[in-house]
Parts: sequence; C-alpha cells; structure tokens
Amino acid sequence: VQLQASGGGLVQPGGSLRLSCVVSGIIFKNRSYSWYRQAPGKQREFVATISTAGSARYADFVQGRFAISRDNAKKTVYLQMSSLKPEDTAKYYCTDLIGKFPSGSWGQGTLVTVSS
Repeated sequence: VQLQASGGGLVQPGGSLRLSCVVSGIIFKNRSYSWYRQAPGKQREFVATISTAGSARYADFVQGRFAISRDNAKKTVYLQMSSLKPEDTAKYYCTDLIGKFPSGSWGQGTLVTVSS
C-alpha cells in the first residue's frame, strides 16, 4: 500500500487546514483509515479514524476541531482541521487499518506548523 499525504503548511493559531491522503495499492473502500501525528521529540499519537461505513472517532484533544472524511471514488482520506493551536504542530501521517490496528504503512507524512 502507498499513502501520499499532503496539505500541510504554516498556519496562524486559530486557522484551518485540510489534509489529504491518496491511497493506492489496495482496495480503498474495504479499509478503515486513521490519521496520526508526531511532534518533535514525542511519540506518534492517534488523531482520528474513519470506518468503511464512514463512522468517525477522534482523540480527546481534538475537541470538535477536526473532521475526518473519505471519498471512495477518489481513494482519498481527508482531515479538516480548524481552530488550530500551536500544540497541533506535528507531522501528520495517514495509515490504513487491518482490523483495528495500523497496517504499518505510513507514507512520508505532511508537516503542519501552527505559529504566529
């Protein structure tokens, strides 16, 4: 599987970004997907997941600010982020799930920097 994340960048606190993850090499519609992030010096942490049926689940720190979605026709997973905070600064990765767990394929990630 290949996962190509994009959409990161520099944004001011309170701003918004939409991350995209284009997936290839697997039957997209048959998998659930998650976004994770890793800040400098910290472990990778779960952000959000979306099931094959479109059900979403979020980490507690999201607090209604992010929305994960998927487009099966485009084989793409999205993460719409709003009300961004400096502590959201991290490299964001998407991954497919096997069962409830990441497959181990991460792609290169996309860097989000929240700073004034």
